Amino acid sequence: MNPEMHAQPRLAPGCRLSEPNRTPRMLQMPERALRLNGPSLEIVERCDGTRTVQRIISELQKIYSKAEPERVEKDILGYLALLHEQGALEFTAEDAAERK
Repeated sequence: MNPEMHAQPRLAPGCRLSEPNRTPRMLQMPERALRLNGPSLEIVERCDGTRTVQRIISELQKIYSKAEPERVEKDILGYLALLHEQGALEFTAEDAAERK
Protein backbone atom coordinates (compact mmCIF):
# COMPACT_ATOMS: atom_id res chain seq x y z
CA MET A 1 0.00 0.00 0.00
CA ASN A 2 1.57 3.26 -1.10
CA PRO A 3 0.05 6.31 0.56
CA GLU A 4 -1.62 8.92 -1.64
CA MET A 5 0.50 12.04 -2.13
CA HIS A 6 -2.30 14.32 -0.87
CA ALA A 7 -2.97 12.20 2.25
CA GLN A 8 -1.99 13.61 5.62
CA PRO A 9 -0.32 11.03 7.88
CA ARG A 10 -0.66 11.26 11.64
CA LEU A 11 0.08 8.98 14.54
CA ALA A 12 -2.68 6.46 15.17
CA PRO A 13 -4.62 6.55 18.45
CA GLY A 14 -2.54 5.02 21.22
CA CYS A 15 0.76 5.92 19.52
CA ARG A 16 3.00 8.81 20.48
CA LEU A 17 6.48 10.15 19.99
CA SER A 18 8.64 10.37 23.11
CA GLU A 19 9.66 13.78 24.44
CA PRO A 20 12.31 15.68 22.43
CA ASN A 21 14.70 15.73 25.37
CA ARG A 22 14.70 11.94 25.64
CA THR A 23 17.46 10.10 23.81
CA PRO A 24 16.93 7.97 21.84
CA ARG A 25 13.57 9.18 20.58
CA MET A 26 10.99 6.42 20.59
CA LEU A 27 7.73 5.87 18.77
CA GLN A 28 5.59 4.34 21.48
CA MET A 29 2.87 2.01 20.27
CA PRO A 30 0.58 -0.31 22.20
CA GLU A 31 2.74 -3.15 23.57
CA ARG A 32 5.90 -2.08 21.70
CA ALA A 33 8.24 0.77 20.92
CA LEU A 34 10.39 1.66 17.94
CA ARG A 35 13.69 3.52 18.30
CA LEU A 36 13.93 6.41 15.86
CA ASN A 37 16.95 8.27 14.57
CA GLY A 38 18.06 10.03 11.40
CA PRO A 39 15.58 9.80 8.53
CA SER A 40 13.05 7.68 10.46
CA LEU A 41 12.80 10.38 13.13
CA GLU A 42 12.59 13.13 10.50
CA ILE A 43 9.66 11.31 8.87
CA VAL A 44 7.70 10.56 12.05
CA GLU A 45 8.14 14.09 13.41
CA ARG A 46 6.40 15.37 10.27
CA CYS A 47 3.43 12.99 10.58
CA ASP A 48 1.35 15.59 12.40
CA GLY A 49 -1.86 15.39 10.38
CA THR A 50 -1.25 18.78 8.74
CA ARG A 51 1.50 17.95 6.23
CA THR A 52 0.72 15.94 3.13
CA VAL A 53 2.85 13.00 2.06
CA GLN A 54 4.08 15.17 -0.84
CA ARG A 55 5.14 17.95 1.54
CA ILE A 56 7.01 15.50 3.78
CA ILE A 57 8.84 14.13 0.74
CA SER A 58 9.67 17.63 -0.48
CA GLU A 59 11.01 18.72 2.91
CA LEU A 60 13.19 15.63 3.26
CA GLN A 61 14.48 15.87 -0.30
CA LYS A 62 15.82 19.30 0.68
CA ILE A 63 17.43 17.96 3.87
CA TYR A 64 18.95 14.97 2.07
CA SER A 65 19.80 16.89 -1.11
CA LYS A 66 22.87 14.75 -1.85
CA ALA A 67 20.67 11.69 -2.31
CA GLU A 68 18.71 11.00 -5.48
CA PRO A 69 15.24 12.58 -5.11
CA GLU A 70 13.53 9.45 -6.48
CA ARG A 71 15.32 7.30 -3.90
CA VAL A 72 14.30 9.62 -1.05
CA GLU A 73 10.68 9.51 -2.24
CA LYS A 74 10.70 5.71 -2.54
CA ASP A 75 12.22 5.29 0.93
CA ILE A 76 9.72 7.65 2.55
CA LEU A 77 6.74 6.01 0.87
CA GLY A 78 8.00 2.59 1.96
CA TYR A 79 8.53 3.70 5.55
CA LEU A 80 5.10 5.35 5.75
CA ALA A 81 3.49 2.18 4.37
CA LEU A 82 5.37 0.05 6.92
CA LEU A 83 4.26 2.25 9.83
CA HIS A 84 0.69 2.13 8.53
CA GLU A 85 0.79 -1.68 8.30
CA GLN A 86 2.06 -1.83 11.89
CA GLY A 87 -0.86 0.32 13.04
CA ALA A 88 1.30 3.30 14.00
CA LEU A 89 0.00 5.72 11.33
CA GLU A 90 -3.29 6.64 9.82
CA PHE A 91 -3.93 8.81 6.80
CA THR A 92 -6.55 11.51 6.55
CA ALA A 93 -7.68 13.14 3.34
CA GLU A 94 -6.74 16.73 2.74
CA ASP A 95 -9.79 18.96 2.60
CA ALA A 96 -10.92 19.11 -1.02
CA ALA A 97 -11.32 22.89 -0.84
CA GLU A 98 -7.65 23.29 0.11
CA ARG A 99 -6.53 21.44 -3.04
CA LYS A 100 -8.37 23.83 -5.38
